Amino acid sequence: MRVLFVTSEVFPLIKTGGLADVSGSLPSALQNIGVDIRILMPGYPAVLDKLTDLQTIASLENLPVIHNASLMMGRIADTQVKVMVIKSASLYERDGGPYSDANGLEWLDNPVRFGVLSKVAAILSGPHSPIVDWQPNVVHCNDWQTGLTPAYMKLVEHSQAKSMISLHNMAFQGCYAPGWLSTLELPHTNFAVEGFEYHGQLSFLKAGIFYADAITTVSPSYAKEIQTAEFGFGLEGLLSKRGDEIKGILNGIETDEWNPEADPHLIKTYSATKLAGKKLVKSALQEKLGLHIDASAPLLGVVSRLTHQKGLDMLVPIMQNLLDSGCQLALLGSGESALENAFSNLAINNPESVSVTIGYNEPLSHQIMAGCDMFIMPSRFEPCGLNQLYGLAYGTPPIVNATGGLADSVVDTNIITFKNKTANGFVMSEASSASLLSCIKQALNVFNNDESAWRQIQKNGMSLNLSWDKSALEYLAVYQTLTKPA
Repeated sequence: MRVLFVTSEVFPLIKTGGLADVSGSLPSALQNIGVDIRILMPGYPAVLDKLTDLQTIASLENLPVIHNASLMMGRIADTQVKVMVIKSASLYERDGGPYSDANGLEWLDNPVRFGVLSKVAAILSGPHSPIVDWQPNVVHCNDWQTGLTPAYMKLVEHSQAKSMISLHNMAFQGCYAPGWLSTLELPHTNFAVEGFEYHGQLSFLKAGIFYADAITTVSPSYAKEIQTAEFGFGLEGLLSKRGDEIKGILNGIETDEWNPEADPHLIKTYSATKLAGKKLVKSALQEKLGLHIDASAPLLGVVSRLTHQKGLDMLVPIMQNLLDSGCQLALLGSGESALENAFSNLAINNPESVSVTIGYNEPLSHQIMAGCDMFIMPSRFEPCGLNQLYGLAYGTPPIVNATGGLADSVVDTNIITFKNKTANGFVMSEASSASLLSCIKQALNVFNNDESAWRQIQKNGMSLNLSWDKSALEYLAVYQTLTKPA
């Protein structure tokens, strides 16, 4: 099985969010089960710097706007995963991030930057590919940045390969003015409801959903949710039409990176059978963050973007109540200034009980995940979510809203689930401050009053297989179904 995995970001080469984590982990897991996989991505400066054995393997021609580019191939360091990059200085080699400049403003030529990525993917899967000794059976696209690939494959390149798109977050759709159709050399006849037109605009994501041979999402619940008005972001009608075909596959986590038994960022490693080390990590975290060192004080952890989606505005009005009852808070994240300010003010007013770090810090994220007693993640929607999986792996029971991948991975603690040893966290009844407070208080009740029950909940989460192995087999099954002779 030859698979071309097309994506706009890959950890550890470049990362803005969870897509990079998936794009770094899933291809490796697929390769481990015998898939001949190559990643295709833009040649950002960081990517060109970090790949090993990088060399030019082909010339790309007939591309929109830039006409020509080089195709290079290298490997992610310390792996055998092959990465093909589009080398185009004018499109990708500039200061800033993958999608926006150093000031956070979206690149005005993003339609070309990701249109070219999509076009190259289609060329490499078609009869005019410059690579004669490797052609994919399946082109696996990810999110809007690769959404034009299935359209180019079917309408322009007449590729024999099958296309599949994975939806990581429906909130981002890549919608642009119709003038880009000519620039991107897309057929105007397909700028229609039965095509890639969306409210008078060209939608990269709609193109992917409409033309792909298969659709997956990053959790079973999210596959159902995106077919509703609340979570479909205007594309629920099209998704409902293809509803029976949409397969939800829960993400795994990179167990080499996230493993409390071997985490280099922790002062002491620990496991489900040796949880004492977790208490040492907690006291070290309290000391590092300037919190009062107290093993019995329930330490709540947050590592998150501070946005409406993540639901942390629901934590602000109840946090003082929790602090007054003896809780502490360790928060790492950045986002909306109103939320940054609200949490920073809590830290100023409660200096020994609240630590707020604005920004991102990889070692600290591991230390918060390991050192806290419970992890707060009340997202209003969450296609999959990785942090709750890290919480489970680190014996830090997650407190979550019942949505998407959170609902698929966190089992609420009640009499039945505790008895059958599936309880591994606490699930809110609705997305509200009152429900979040009630859920945290339920967790505190167990934490403060029943140590053996709390240990059981921790162990239930830590005993789960959260690696990519199971997910990789599910993706392989989709590829095999797609390529089965009719």
